[in-house]
Amino acid sequence: MVCCWCGKQAITRTSWTSANLGRRFYGCPDEGSSCRWIGWYDPEMSARSRMIIPGFLRGRNELEERLEVAQGDVWKWKIYLVLSWILFLIVYALG
Repeated sequence: MVCCWCGKQAITRTSWTSANLGRRFYGCPDEGSSCRWIGWYDPEMSARSRMIIPGFLRGRNELEERLEVAQGDVWKWKIYLVLSWILFLIVYALG
């Protein structure tokens, strides 16, 4: 069991810095604690991994952004479809 500097049982967290992207470390369970970093859980990644992983992360983030835009477009087209059917029914009822 690994303990943090304040005596609590440490938890594993994931680093999102470019230097240690995806590497897990031991940290304090209390958010905002002054003893957040204790030590590395994972061994250091190879230079190739440090070069490739940020590209994967950027690609994933771009895909998530495109998905959000596409989901917004779906709602827009659903509204257009409903409004066009309402207009069609009004014109058909009057015609």
